[in-house]
Amino acid sequence: MLRIAVLASGRGTNLKALMTAIDAGRLNARIVGVFSDRASAGALALAGEAAIAAVSLSPRNYDTRAAYDEALFSRIDDVQPDLIVCAGYMRLLSEHEVQARRGRMINIHPSLLPAFKGLHTHRQALDAGVATHGASVHFVTPELDGGPVIAQAGVPVLAGDDEQTLAARVLGREHPLLVDTVRLLADGRITLGSTGVQLDDVVLHAPLRLGDDNRLQLPHRDP
Repeated sequence: MLRIAVLASGRGTNLKALMTAIDAGRLNARIVGVFSDRASAGALALAGEAAIAAVSLSPRNYDTRAAYDEALFSRIDDVQPDLIVCAGYMRLLSEHEVQARRGRMINIHPSLLPAFKGLHTHRQALDAGVATHGASVHFVTPELDGGPVIAQAGVPVLAGDDEQTLAARVLGREHPLLVDTVRLLADGRITLGSTGVQLDDVVLHAPLRLGDDNRLQLPHRDP
C-alpha cells in the first residue's frame, strides 16, 4: 500500500479526491500526513476530520526558505511517505529537498505544461486566446513547474469564459487526472528514469492523456 504525504495550501479539493478514491477501494494507498504553510488551509481540516496527521508550519517563523523547507521535510520524513503529492501547494521548494526526493514527489498544475507555468494560469490562458486549456501532473524538479510531465487532461476554452468558469471546468478534470496518475504510481507502473517518465519500464515520449471516461489512456503495445 502506497504511503502518501500531501502538501497543500488551500481548500484541499484534490486531497479530498484522493481520500474518496481510497475509501472507495479505487486506489491502493494510505494518506499518512497532510502538511501546509497555512494554518487556515481547508486541507488541514479535511485531514483532521479523517484522523490523518495534519501539520502546519508558518514560513514566518524561519529566517530562510531553506530553513523552513528543512523543518517541513523533516516532519514529512517522520511519516515515511513513499510519495509526496503537491496538491495546490503555493510555495517554491528548495533545490536540496527536491533533489533528495527525485522521483518520489509529484505536483498537479492547472495548465497544459509547458504552457502557462506559475500563478494565474487561467488568466494566462484566456489572455493568450488558446482553444484548449487543462491540467498536468508532473514529477517535481528544482525548475518551477518544469519537471517531466506524466499525464494531462484537456478542456475546451469556451466563448464567454472568465477565470472562474474556466477554473471550475479544469478542476473537474484535475481530480480524476490526479487519482488515476497516483493509481499507476501505486501499482508501480510509473517511474522516473534517467531519460524521463517510464510506464512499465518503457520511456513515454508524450504525456498520458485522460480520456472522456476519466481514465488515463495507456499506449497499446504489441505482446
